[in-house]
Amino acid sequence: MTVFVLRRSAQLILLAVAVFALLGAGDESARVNDLGHRMMCVCGCNQILLECNHVGCAYSDRMRAELVAAVDRGDNDDLTLQGFVQKYGTTVMAAPTKTGFNRVAWIMPYLVLVLGLVTVTAIVRVWKSRPLVLPAGSVAAVHGSELEYFRDQARKDTEV
Repeated sequence: MTVFVLRRSAQLILLAVAVFALLGAGDESARVNDLGHRMMCVCGCNQILLECNHVGCAYSDRMRAELVAAVDRGDNDDLTLQGFVQKYGTTVMAAPTKTGFNRVAWIMPYLVLVLGLVTVTAIVRVWKSRPLVLPAGSVAAVHGSELEYFRDQARKDTEV
């Protein structure tokens, strides 16, 4: 039985090593697709690089060719993106990076949402705790023991 357990353990370890070794091996067209969707066309159309549909757009065709060349050279994703940022500026990135001051772009929407919810909650609580302001000549609503007192008084007054 121990031989069986050792053999199964060895097979599982070999399978795990194979999976992790092949995890990074991917299709180059999938890498081009992934990187192309993380960049913007710089022609001013504000579209993703691979989705720029301007007829005769000189930027998108050239940028796509540069992207394919970088992937064919074997450059990793970060090196490829940094090369495009150096050549075209930070506007080539479809989303801000998650480092440095750019973290503000990721944090601000959530922070504004939380601050808005807190503000609305505070305003509702203040409004609910305000005393009721009645117009001149109107009668305020009666509750609790005061209401019971008036009911008893009305019963006594109407008994014959």
